[in-house]
Amino acid sequence: MSLVEYLKSSNFSAVTEVETLHEEVTLCVDKSGWHDFANILKTDPKLSFDVLIDVCGVDYLHYGLTEWATNEVTFTGYSRARTELPDTIEEPRFASVYHFLSTEHNLRLRVKVMLESNDLSIASVNDIWPVANWFEREAYDLFGIVYEGHPDLRRILTDYGFIGHPLRKDFPLVGEVEIGYDAAKEACVYHPVDIQPRVVVPKVVRSDARYNEAGDSNE
Repeated sequence: MSLVEYLKSSNFSAVTEVETLHEEVTLCVDKSGWHDFANILKTDPKLSFDVLIDVCGVDYLHYGLTEWATNEVTFTGYSRARTELPDTIEEPRFASVYHFLSTEHNLRLRVKVMLESNDLSIASVNDIWPVANWFEREAYDLFGIVYEGHPDLRRILTDYGFIGHPLRKDFPLVGEVEIGYDAAKEACVYHPVDIQPRVVVPKVVRSDARYNEAGDSNE
């Protein structure tokens, strides 16, 4: 029995969807049953996902609503880079995503747990896979996802006085604050960032064979 067949036939209560794309299996799991199901992933002899490869956050803000022209600009060049985006935010906006490996069965699995913006808490799996410790700290730091039961949940990539979560889609490119040395205080201090945010507007295409259709000449 294949991994997908076993997952579907077992009717795990926490699993809401089983997806297969390009031979990669992704499970969507309900947050309330995530920790119990995580135990099953490791201890069920037909699964035995003994290695947690990664934990990462995802922000689906404006997912599927592209801001950037792509293929057509190869021959026409850019106009303005940014288009108007809706003010409303679709929920659930965030996800905590896990990648697993079963060394016994040579299987890989992705698990996605969706999270609402107003409730970004999810059970830590540090007690099941200790390697989750730093992975969960990274997702907390960059996305603001709170892993309940984590033994030491604090920032890991940004410093302790950092404001915000820099991989969220609505985090400003220039940041919120900047740090500098204050000679009078003889210390590094934070102050509001003085760089003005702006829309990047790429300029157009030079006369170059790389931008011409096949068979065209620059002569």
